[in-house]
Amino acid sequence: MKSPFNRYLYIGFLLLGAYQALFSRDYMQAAASLGIGLAFDPFNPEQKWNDRPAWQKAVLFINLALVAGMFGLGVGLNDK
Repeated sequence: MKSPFNRYLYIGFLLLGAYQALFSRDYMQAAASLGIGLAFDPFNPEQKWNDRPAWQKAVLFINLALVAGMFGLGVGLNDK
């Protein structure tokens, strides 16, 4: 069941996270949006992790690294 709807949701949450990080400077909300985007696998969700190409794994790992970075910025800049 390959659904293009997941891809649109994934891209939408990535764009929302980018907007929140770059223009609103709300890094915690950006981390949440980017993290929610990971729930909508833009690739074939029925494909096993070991069978995926390396570039698909890299895209998901980079997204996860962005979530961690935004969370770190949100916690670090709001530390009082």
